[in-house]
Amino acid sequence: MHSSFTDIGQFRDVIKAVKQSAQFVRIDENGDVVVDRFAPMPVVKFRGTCKLHGTNAGIAMDKDDYIWEQGRTQIVTIEKDNAGFAFFAESKKDIFKKFLLDIREKNGFKDETLIIFGEWCGGNIQKGVAINGLPKMFVIFAIKVVNGDSENYYLPYDKVLGYSDPANNIYNINDYQVFEMDIDFSKPEESQNKLVEITNAVEAECPVGKAFGNIGTGEGVVWEGYYKGCRYIFKVKGEKHSSSLSRVKTLASVDIEKIASINEFIEYSLTGNRLNQGIEQVFTSNSIKPERTGTGQFLKWIVNDIIKEELDTMEENGLEPSDVTKSLSDNARKWFFNYLDNELLS
Repeated sequence: MHSSFTDIGQFRDVIKAVKQSAQFVRIDENGDVVVDRFAPMPVVKFRGTCKLHGTNAGIAMDKDDYIWEQGRTQIVTIEKDNAGFAFFAESKKDIFKKFLLDIREKNGFKDETLIIFGEWCGGNIQKGVAINGLPKMFVIFAIKVVNGDSENYYLPYDKVLGYSDPANNIYNINDYQVFEMDIDFSKPEESQNKLVEITNAVEAECPVGKAFGNIGTGEGVVWEGYYKGCRYIFKVKGEKHSSSLSRVKTLASVDIEKIASINEFIEYSLTGNRLNQGIEQVFTSNSIKPERTGTGQFLKWIVNDIIKEELDTMEENGLEPSDVTKSLSDNARKWFFNYLDNELLS
């Protein structure tokens, strides 16, 4: 059974979600949500860890101790692998089983499926970052508990600590530089400068790469906080890795006033990183070679991803999906064909 890692949204998504939670009062007898528009906003402590540029991977164990490996979208095997992760995990299965059994025992789990999520990175998995060229490694960043579709959740970070085995290239993101900050949701914009400052520092010098003696670019930071027992998570990437072409002063919150036309929206949203992410999601993670026959799938992923992540930006600028879909597809198609031509030459 494959269970994906949750998509990590933007800072603006968390602002909206926390405000809705703070204003929620009850559901009345008619099933309508009753809210208090003047409810005080909370101050929430967030904890940030370095976002690594690799490919999402996980190793899972069910209640019968059966273990399998997975990528972001599917189960992987040695025969149908994702950048060699299944081969690596199978060779280290005893280590991962020890971790998973320990997690089960310490938390009193019985029938739950447990998944250790991490970034499979280093080697030639991705380019342009400090960890590129290092030995391939699995860096643990989350543990998911699966107990039915409606009861899935992640363990808090303190229960993720301690699971690593550096001698076998298994690391834990919490063992590297960690950032903390309180975000006041009555004035969240005041946190943006600090978020940008931290992101710029990580992009300029990746703390994880530095720990391995490689000085170079980092991708960004993933922030996690809890309010009313719910987990809130968002990412802030540097300009070189941002899927949206947001400038330094708006890294954590897109400046929608600058997007005045469809052409500007295309330039803003259709970035090189998002296009490369489409290659990874549609082809690489599914062990499929990129070819022109997959153009339709690639364009569909790109358009859907942009509309999903930038829906609020489009709404604020009076744009509908039908206004931008054709231009997005045309530009993404040109990029994809050029990518394929370059791959043939390399």
